[in-house]
Amino acid sequence: MLVTTRSRAVQLGAFVAGAALLLSACGGGGGNSAVQTGQAFADCDQNPNTCNSAQSDQVQDGGTVTYAIEKNIPDWNVTSAKGNVFETGEVTRGLLPHTFYTTPELKSVLNKDFVESADLTNPTTIVYKINPKAVWSDGTPLSADDFIYNWKVQNGKDCPGCSAADTSGYDQVTSVVGSDGGKTVTATLSKPFTDWRKLWGSSGGMYPAHLAKQNGGVDTPDGLAASYAWFSKTVPTWTGGPWKISKFENNTAVTEVPNDKYWGTKSKLQSVVFRIITDATQEPTALQNNEVQAIYPQPQVDLVNQVKNMPNISSYIGLGLTWEHFDFNLQAPALKNAAIRQAMFTAVNRQDIIAKTVGQFTDKVKPLNNHNFMPQQEGYKDVVSSTGQGSGDVEKAKKILTDAGYKLNGQQLMDPSGQPVPALRIRYTVGNQIRQDECQLFAKAVEPLGIKVNVSSTDDLGATTTEGDYDAIVFAWVSTPFAIGGAKQLWGTGQGSNFGKYTNPQVDTLIAQASAETDPAKGAELLNQADQVMTNDAYVLPLYQKPTFLASSDKIANIRNNSSLDGPVYNMTEWGLRK
Repeated sequence: MLVTTRSRAVQLGAFVAGAALLLSACGGGGGNSAVQTGQAFADCDQNPNTCNSAQSDQVQDGGTVTYAIEKNIPDWNVTSAKGNVFETGEVTRGLLPHTFYTTPELKSVLNKDFVESADLTNPTTIVYKINPKAVWSDGTPLSADDFIYNWKVQNGKDCPGCSAADTSGYDQVTSVVGSDGGKTVTATLSKPFTDWRKLWGSSGGMYPAHLAKQNGGVDTPDGLAASYAWFSKTVPTWTGGPWKISKFENNTAVTEVPNDKYWGTKSKLQSVVFRIITDATQEPTALQNNEVQAIYPQPQVDLVNQVKNMPNISSYIGLGLTWEHFDFNLQAPALKNAAIRQAMFTAVNRQDIIAKTVGQFTDKVKPLNNHNFMPQQEGYKDVVSSTGQGSGDVEKAKKILTDAGYKLNGQQLMDPSGQPVPALRIRYTVGNQIRQDECQLFAKAVEPLGIKVNVSSTDDLGATTTEGDYDAIVFAWVSTPFAIGGAKQLWGTGQGSNFGKYTNPQVDTLIAQASAETDPAKGAELLNQADQVMTNDAYVLPLYQKPTFLASSDKIANIRNNSSLDGPVYNMTEWGLRK
């Protein structure tokens, strides 16, 4: 999510890391000698899927866990470009049925509570068997109708007005047909889709077709757009998962309780409260005062150091499918010329940025040299270093500008037409000191080029990115393991999460070829070819794998880090208070 698909910046704000990424706040495995403090997460490096576990008889019946999130929920449709934010993904994860989810080991696993099986019967046919007990909270059976509706609003064809965060894969589905009373779903694709497991998965989840029919429609473009908008603005009173929302206090908290109509295993907790704390500096205090029992903030130096010394609190730093980056808005007139973008990215020193930010609390973070694959994933290839971008080479940056016809007049850069390059604006999420520092370091790095950059914050990352209210911006993508399947969402022409309006026909073609490959290795090779072209175009500069930081009371069992867009809430039904 951007991170902020959820980002899907998450956005996912924007959940990407592959398959609808979320825009984010937040990263499994890895870390330095101080990767964890306390005892609860002591074996998380070795056993990421089972660390901090407790058996059912070791957990109390009842109780509440309060979990801090860093953004309000202004849009409840996590599959939409504006709602595709990491925090929205966390809050809705327990409400939205999904076919697959990601474990802390960063593996994709079938959600058997919802679908008993999902099989690729041939390269272009997927058959899902829905759990016969699966129902929405009003008693309506979960059925093929739900698959069909969520396909229509995300395929980019049936609903042009839906502004889906991600159409990749869905745009290759030519039909979705139900049988066996709607409990068997057959999806037919026009061509193979390498990362087919991302479809209807946890990167977005599924919204109820029968409510869409009542609140807009499911059969026409206007009806689909109206129902899609209704899901965005309406706090869910319904659920198709193990949790339901019992109370939403705007800018304060979202309270969830177990869904009494849920057919699967129910949580022993009485409730989980998502406490909205937009100022990350207040999270350690809230944790220490037991106002919250778990935090998953974007780690800041002071924040990490404060938590380390708290009694009865354990913490863990991980690296995974979340990555920090600088983005340009290619609609900004001053940034239309690739040369100025290449020069600015070349002047930026990523190693210096790391040393002055996240490097102060972990020594494992290195410059990231790919826009799609993380270093621990097969397919990772360095496509950045050879360009000089991120190297901090100011002289090379100046030469790029000179060769393109730019001239330095005193301390002011003049464009090839002789006009001064106007001051630019780079933005970051409010209350995030590391991102504020990253923006200031960016501004300082390009100053010798005669380019002035003003730094400003935003308190609504989803709106800022979707509205293009920036010249440059820093945020993170939180992804699923499906790098190939998620690439189109971020880099494809006209895609909802392609906030900076990047377009290159060669990249579009290579991504389409990659996503249709039945051999993942060949798909990765094609995607890396696209990545090299995109790197040369200097649209986005990868900075580093963003560390995730989970800190929680030792009283909470079964909570653990998950450095994907599923986050620590991936197994919220298992959470409980130790006896």
